Amino acid sequence: METLFPRGKVAAPGSDSHFIIYNKESVMRTMKIGKSGVEASVVGIGSWAIGGDSMWGASDDAESIRTIHRARELGVTLLDTAPVYGFGHSEEVVGKALAGRRSQYVLSTKCGLRWDIQEGGLHMERDGARIVRNTRPEFIAQEIEASLRRLKTDYIDIYIVHWQAQPEYPCPIADTMGCLLRLKQQGKIRAIGASNLDEAHFREYVAAGQLDLIQEKYSMLDRDAGERLFGLCDEYGVTFQCYSPLERGILTGKITPESPVFMGLARRKIKWFAPENLAKIGALAEKWAPLCKKYACTMTQLVIGWTAAQGNGRNINVLCGARKAYQIEDNAKGGDVVLDATNIAAMRRDVEAIA
Repeated sequence: METLFPRGKVAAPGSDSHFIIYNKESVMRTMKIGKSGVEASVVGIGSWAIGGDSMWGASDDAESIRTIHRARELGVTLLDTAPVYGFGHSEEVVGKALAGRRSQYVLSTKCGLRWDIQEGGLHMERDGARIVRNTRPEFIAQEIEASLRRLKTDYIDIYIVHWQAQPEYPCPIADTMGCLLRLKQQGKIRAIGASNLDEAHFREYVAAGQLDLIQEKYSMLDRDAGERLFGLCDEYGVTFQCYSPLERGILTGKITPESPVFMGLARRKIKWFAPENLAKIGALAEKWAPLCKKYACTMTQLVIGWTAAQGNGRNINVLCGARKAYQIEDNAKGGDVVLDATNIAAMRRDVEAIA
């Protein structure tokens, strides 16, 4: 059953302001994460960009901390990070933000990507580092201790295997899962997740233990992961968490061919940043203006509401990156938007016409 967090008002926008007005009765829906007993907001805040590396460009740590605090004021309890975001920097910033507030957040971080060791299958090279995938138990045991130190906590609510093992450095998922289950027994983690996986990986995880969440790239412009995995999540009671639901800013409707946009590694391969595709998104924004008026929301919030309604509409979590207060203020209200079935279907048709 959903729980509701009350949310107050924020200042009305001035000429230079990005703030959004929230009604007094505005609420944030929450949901259970798999079968873990962990409960979190339907919309989460992702801290990938907070890492401040070549993926997203430099960040202002003080502003990132203010954004994390603002998220909680708006009812956003779920906070996601990973060691590899900024090579530990994102976790360190999150740790500072959570000082004295740890119990107010559902904290998620990851394992399986290392830049500080040689052992592993090559994932990528960037910022002068060789990043490898390594999901072997002895290395996860090292990783979680480093994450706990950076995050200044003694437990992680949701611990996620970031990427699955490469063939050149294999590790049976049963072995990885065995390690995670031991960490759970030790009280260091509360729920187990996996990210960037296929159907075979999924079945290996659920055969080896209780999988509570999968985190996959999913947006209305890129629905492949949902088509492959929604049914399995339904069957096994696993939460499907979407990352990049706004296609790294494209689906806010705010980016035009003239917009100054930092094209870091996180955006460089997204085809929707091409001028001809930005024009298609602009046309969508115009077409959906009546829906934004109907639901008293921005395009960002409309898209988040649509995303949360996918699959079975009960087990979808939407993770939206933010490192500035105005971004989380826009994203958070997407957790309030509940669309009519006819509008959900019409938006899907509109997207299919351009995608």
